[in-house]
Amino acid sequence: MFLLRPLRLLLPFAVIAAALMLFIAVAFVAFSASGGTSGGTGTLGDCDAGAISSGGAGGSAGMQIGDLTPEQRTNAATIIGVAKQMGAPPRAWLVALATAMQESTLRNLDYGDRDSLGLFQQRPSQGWGTPGQVTDPVYSTTIFLHRLMAVPGWETLPVTVAAQTVQRSAFPDAYAKWEGLASQLVSQLAGVVNPIASCGTAVLATGVAAAAISFALHEVGKPYVWGATGPNAYDCSGLMLQAFAAAGVTLPRVSWQQYDAGGHVPVRQAQAGDLLFYATDPSDPSTIHHVMLYMGNNEMVEAPFSGQPVRVRPVPWNYEELVPLATRPGTAPNPA
Repeated sequence: MFLLRPLRLLLPFAVIAAALMLFIAVAFVAFSASGGTSGGTGTLGDCDAGAISSGGAGGSAGMQIGDLTPEQRTNAATIIGVAKQMGAPPRAWLVALATAMQESTLRNLDYGDRDSLGLFQQRPSQGWGTPGQVTDPVYSTTIFLHRLMAVPGWETLPVTVAAQTVQRSAFPDAYAKWEGLASQLVSQLAGVVNPIASCGTAVLATGVAAAAISFALHEVGKPYVWGATGPNAYDCSGLMLQAFAAAGVTLPRVSWQQYDAGGHVPVRQAQAGDLLFYATDPSDPSTIHHVMLYMGNNEMVEAPFSGQPVRVRPVPWNYEELVPLATRPGTAPNPA
């Protein structure tokens, strides 16, 4: 009887692993046959998934689905398969995929910082399991999801915050840049459309977006002057300051402060009236150096830099400095 006890403890993982093999085979074949393009038809059901999908981009990290190796695709299918077997909702799959991309680029590594190992770079010394367990994709995914879903209110946290709460990374904002790619993987491998959800983020009051955009458009053509807040010239944050003042919303003065002036949504879910940002390190909001006003229809208005007047231009969604979260000014911060 004593010898049978370890076998009983491993039985849940064996059941998950057996069911998983069929899921991976079917998902991988479907993924390969479609060439990595999104085509799912499911929905999240629990949250408002937003109106703008990732549109084929892999997030600020710049990686596309087609860039993934067979090993990475198989590991992505494993993570989703384990999550489905556990009954975890699609948002949990998204968090797990974004985490694994940041920690290991979806590779089951037998090395890492200090004693970190596996897809999620879990540390045996920190209670994640034995080296053999944390390098087992089924086990490592299972324990990650158990800890994620034990976090109070995890469903309404931004993906990067949810991941950081579990992982306790030295780079807490780094997970955000993988949201777009993780969303596409969920869509392709499991048929869930646009699983990046803006749960818990309020909408702008009626008329605020229109008033702010109208003000900014009226200033098109006026010169950029660093430190200027109008009415004859503007810098980037000065234009946002006055545009939202005209709409009855008070913003802080500089761009990196304006980033925290409302709830955050994934940049690909930005709506008219949201603020977009550039940063030298998009995973670190303290390096933000430019702010723009999103107008919808993939266009933004900005006071760009010296020598260029206030202008309207297309949003460079794939620009490496685009911060992965947009700010909805005047709304409550995302639930913590």
